[in-house]
Amino acid sequence: MQTDIMNTSKTLILLATLTILSGVGISTRAQETGDAQLKAEAVAFLQEYDKKLAKLEIPAALAQWKAANSGKAEDYDEAAALSLAEREYHSNPETYARITRCLSVVDQLTPIQARSLRRAELSFRGNQLPPAMLKELVDLSTEIEKSLNTFRAGLDGKPFSNNDLLEMLADENDSARREKIWRALKQVGAVVAPKIVELAKLRNRAAKALDFENYWQMEIQLQEHDPEQLMAIFEELETLTRDPFAEMKATMDAEIAARFGIEVDQIMPWHYDNPFFQAAPPSKAVDLDIFYEQKKKEDITEIARQFYADIGLPIDGVIERSDLYERPGKDQHAFCTDIDREGDVRTLCNIKPTAEWMDTMLHEQGHAVYDLGLDPSLPRNLRAPAHIFTTEAVAMLFGALAKTPSWIVAYAGADPAQVDILANAIKEQRRREQLIFTRWTLVMLHMEKVLYENPDRALDTLWWDYKERFQMLRRPPGHVNPDWAAKPHFTIAPVYYHNYQLGELFAAQLRHALATLADHHGPTSELSFNGRKDFGQFLTRKVFFPGRRNPWPEFVEQATGEPLTAKYFAAEVQ
Repeated sequence: MQTDIMNTSKTLILLATLTILSGVGISTRAQETGDAQLKAEAVAFLQEYDKKLAKLEIPAALAQWKAANSGKAEDYDEAAALSLAEREYHSNPETYARITRCLSVVDQLTPIQARSLRRAELSFRGNQLPPAMLKELVDLSTEIEKSLNTFRAGLDGKPFSNNDLLEMLADENDSARREKIWRALKQVGAVVAPKIVELAKLRNRAAKALDFENYWQMEIQLQEHDPEQLMAIFEELETLTRDPFAEMKATMDAEIAARFGIEVDQIMPWHYDNPFFQAAPPSKAVDLDIFYEQKKKEDITEIARQFYADIGLPIDGVIERSDLYERPGKDQHAFCTDIDREGDVRTLCNIKPTAEWMDTMLHEQGHAVYDLGLDPSLPRNLRAPAHIFTTEAVAMLFGALAKTPSWIVAYAGADPAQVDILANAIKEQRRREQLIFTRWTLVMLHMEKVLYENPDRALDTLWWDYKERFQMLRRPPGHVNPDWAAKPHFTIAPVYYHNYQLGELFAAQLRHALATLADHHGPTSELSFNGRKDFGQFLTRKVFFPGRRNPWPEFVEQATGEPLTAKYFAAEVQ
């Protein structure tokens, strides 16, 4: 009896086990079927997305190009409407839900498909806000921007524009008068500061609605930065540039003290030409315009065309499609645009025969050759520079040549003997520009981070804490004003300044890589690009062609052999 019971029990256990295993098999097959369907959906979505982007982006880019060239209100209205259509598409919650479903099988896609899907998710995620909140954000930022643009500071009972005051500050030699002008330049801060704090809190609410800690964290992560990695890079930068900046500033302060007939310890923020101390004062030792003032504006274009041809990165087609000279109604600035991500790359400039426009022309064509060199087989949302700071780096790499003695001789046709006499002054002015902008960027980075971490903090005091720490400026005694709010970037380009500096770091790292390729010994500031087709080949293969197929940390390491670092930039400014 006992034996029969045991045998029966064994049989029941065996049957139960077989049933369970059968269920597992069915479940596994169902899972595999579901995954296969999701994979097919992901592939189908990516194909649709590629076509949809083309339909949205190309008309928008053409409309923006038309508006920038015509200056007509109706053209800008059309460009705005097409840009809004692109944003509205990326705000579609059903499409975003579809992407998140597909992400569950992202590991089953090819590396390119997976990367394209992840990039699409970032593009949609940042736009998943309720229409009412989006409108509130736009309305408030527009209100602040309008205040910044229309505000006229009062000085001696008269209204003055920001540009008027800047010109007055540059020319004024009386310290007391300079202080009044400097304070007038900051008056707008008191008008807009409460609204900027309100906007910061609203942006934080929007970020939290998208599951981010605050707006700073959201923007940093949507830009594919790791917050800890980013801050570590800037901590390294701060440490490595502290002593060179202090040494440079001591020399510069002695010059400023002599100009104003005061002691060095009497120098105040208004003794610097830039009200935020973000740019170097003009050099008395050298004016690079002397190398261009006898040329025609068309000569600047030809110089750039010849240089890029000599390094194997021809821009003839870009020049033919571009609009390069001043006209009534035209946008007064400069930019590069990739119309279709298929080779229709154009630049807009307002070239004059000056060193600044030579720099700008080289800069914008740097963006252009990057766009032209992208792998054409990549999906549309990966057929772009690895990051906004990497294309800025290439543009900076080339723009800086306009301030490089060997390039000035070879391409501007300057007298070698004259350039040799001025070479040290040229290099020192470039060094000052790099160091001053770096320390200013540190102020902006830390200020914005705290603004969103705690908008109710004593921001006016904190601003000067950072100004003293990073820029080594003296806090004006008894000065009480939200000076920080006078900087438009808090409103119009929030959480972005760090990308400018990352571009400088990567440009320096690229110069080091190119110097190694050329077996160049000595400062990279003296590295000659003249006729170096191997430089063009290196940049095409290592920097341009990869596009956005990898997140930027991987891209930088693959391009230069090591992670992004501040050490090469720091070596250049020693």
